[in-house]
Amino acid sequence: MMTTLDTLYNICRPKKKRTRVGRGAGSGLGKTCGRGQKGAGARAGYKRRYGYEGGQFRTFMKMPIRGFSNARFRREITAINLDQVNDMFEDGEVVSAQTLFERRYTDSPKDKIKLLGNGTLKKKVTFKVDAISEGAKEKLRHLNVSV
Repeated sequence: MMTTLDTLYNICRPKKKRTRVGRGAGSGLGKTCGRGQKGAGARAGYKRRYGYEGGQFRTFMKMPIRGFSNARFRREITAINLDQVNDMFEDGEVVSAQTLFERRYTDSPKDKIKLLGNGTLKKKVTFKVDAISEGAKEKLRHLNVSV
């Protein structure tokens, strides 16, 4: 037997039939054709405002806002006090982002370091930091420490 075009049929899935509305009570979509009773939605020419939920807070407004944020490019500023420098460093050493990273005080050698004036400094160290507080400047001025 030879296969011809008229003997072929679709075996994947049946074709979905178009819903015919307003064809009697037995069809399931008779009388009002799925538009409900009265109101704007039942009238011809009604245009639905997409996203509007009739006074309920809209779904798209509940969603988190996506887009550009500068947070991932921000460089952290790590603060260190004079008394912490006293505990961590010996005489003649350099206090910098790299040495603090090696001592596992910071997460990255690229972090910015700010020196704060809490405590007293008893060691002769050199500072290579990005910022110094006024209190720390005053204490270092009295000790003649190079910054």
